[in-house]
Amino acid sequence: MKTETGMWVDHQKAVVVTLVDKKSTVQIILSNLDNSARYSADIPTATTLSKSTYAAKNDQAFNLSLNKFYAEIAYKIRETDAILIFGPGEAKAELAALLKSEKLGAKIAAVDTADQMTDRQISEKVHAYFVGA
Repeated sequence: MKTETGMWVDHQKAVVVTLVDKKSTVQIILSNLDNSARYSADIPTATTLSKSTYAAKNDQAFNLSLNKFYAEIAYKIRETDAILIFGPGEAKAELAALLKSEKLGAKIAAVDTADQMTDRQISEKVHAYFVGA
């Protein structure tokens, strides 16, 4: 059986569509990230941390959480034969880089840009890519 996986991903969630013999399953993986925390202007002033140290620690925590999110996605798709990654921002390229570092890069069929989509539109895009229209 050939397994193909397509996913729409941003920093908040991934919608993963897996096709096995043209039948699909859909999983939604949430990142639990708060993008506003990374770019927050609410830097404590009554603390021993300087603003740059606080921002660096904040970015480090954000990146750690983001890497955990990507690792969870990689774990769920590790057995697939082909991977299509698409989404609106940087997340698709960041995920592709992580997959390459985990020796899954050869399975990446394409990385595309796509705006916000419904789960149904995502599923249809994955079917169209792997199965045809």
